[in-house]
Amino acid sequence: QGTQLSYYYAKVDPITERRGPVHPMAQAMNAIGYDAAALGNHEFNYGIEVLRKFEEQCRFPLLGANALDAKSLRPAFAPYVIKRMRTPFGRDVRVAVLGLTNPGVAIWDKVNVQGRMVFPGLVEQAAKWVPKLRSMGADVVLVSAHSGTSGTSSWGDQLPYVENAAAQVAEEVPGIDAILVGHAHKEIPEYVVENKESGRPVVLSEPLKWGQRLTLFDIEVVWERGRWVVERVASEVRNSNTAEEDPRIVRLLAAEHRKVVAYVNQVIGTSVTEMSAAEGPVKDVPIIDLINHVQTETVRAGLAGGAYAELPLISQASCFSRTARMPAGEVTIKDAAGLYPFENTLEARVLTGAQLKEYLEFSARYYVRTAPGAPVDPAALTNADGIPDYNYDALSGVTYEVDVAQPAGSRIVGLAFEGEPVAADARFVLAVNNYRASGGGAFPHVASAEQVWADPEEIRNTIIEWVREKGTVDPAEFA
Repeated sequence: QGTQLSYYYAKVDPITERRGPVHPMAQAMNAIGYDAAALGNHEFNYGIEVLRKFEEQCRFPLLGANALDAKSLRPAFAPYVIKRMRTPFGRDVRVAVLGLTNPGVAIWDKVNVQGRMVFPGLVEQAAKWVPKLRSMGADVVLVSAHSGTSGTSSWGDQLPYVENAAAQVAEEVPGIDAILVGHAHKEIPEYVVENKESGRPVVLSEPLKWGQRLTLFDIEVVWERGRWVVERVASEVRNSNTAEEDPRIVRLLAAEHRKVVAYVNQVIGTSVTEMSAAEGPVKDVPIIDLINHVQTETVRAGLAGGAYAELPLISQASCFSRTARMPAGEVTIKDAAGLYPFENTLEARVLTGAQLKEYLEFSARYYVRTAPGAPVDPAALTNADGIPDYNYDALSGVTYEVDVAQPAGSRIVGLAFEGEPVAADARFVLAVNNYRASGGGAFPHVASAEQVWADPEEIRNTIIEWVREKGTVDPAEFA
């Protein structure tokens, strides 16, 4: 998930259809010669059926030692693979790769996996499988973990497992030589952790994100007492921009590429002016208002005539991409996809005024505390404590100010609805994406709040259809 190509082959021309296409990513990875791939949380975004079909089309295993069948508690995917690497000495080196995914799948893709799969912790499952791999004769044990190194989690106390647990796996589970790290979108050429039990170094490396880097592990083994022993491990990252594109892969996927380009360039309407998200994290910009406006209209229509139709309706939206823009003139699917790249769906949850205030205070942690009267550099004002843009919510339907001179937790000033201060016991309907409603970002109250409406359609498609129906987008109507 994450590009229009992946969306096209999941939803527009789905691989799950009888006689459907082979997914271009499966084609590419097969041609490149992958030995294995560890599942990340976004592999579950289109549902288990799409993932299973993709797995069927790959000529290599998809690994997930901590993705278990909910009933049997047995691995739902291959936990590991052992490859025999030829040497000039007639003695193969047996290299085991253990795959670990992220426990957060249980939250972020709850609608797809609840009752079907469970996702225990990385440390717990590595401790189960690494000794088995060694007992099966593995000379080298690699872990591919869709989990960062920080030891932190974004979900508060919703899960008893750590989100970014790769360093803990290295420290607490003996027998691992190296860990390929993912999920956190960091560039870590080499990070060495000493295992507490064995005292041996474990080398970790994370190759940034989106294929921008490639990690290369160098592992030196020596033959000692009738077996191969790892003597040294080193790692580095390579910049993929320095490599020429492979003409064989380009030719292989040319037809699929053309189909998706034609799809995303479909014109869906026009805009009277250009709108940009560049200043979205620090200003109220029309393009973010557009998301909130479409969500508000959609939820209002969904609640019409029901018990919650008379409650005040507000909406949350985040600046997912600072490069998102809607041009003046023709608007295409590509423009809408850039504005809303995630496969989120829309829900409605009921919050009180007090809960709404706490929700906003939590969101406002995103800003760096700045002394009164001090110069403000917008580029240095956001992402306090590493909070990503997608975990800062701007709400429409209420008015408020964020005082960045105050400490986090005391920043929301003048919270009002239709000019009147919001009472602690007032009730509101919040139009919210399913990631946030499922606990993504650990915002308070929303995950446990009453759900009063939900839509299976992706928010991006709702925006696309809204533009199609309107014909012309005019910020004067909603900004």
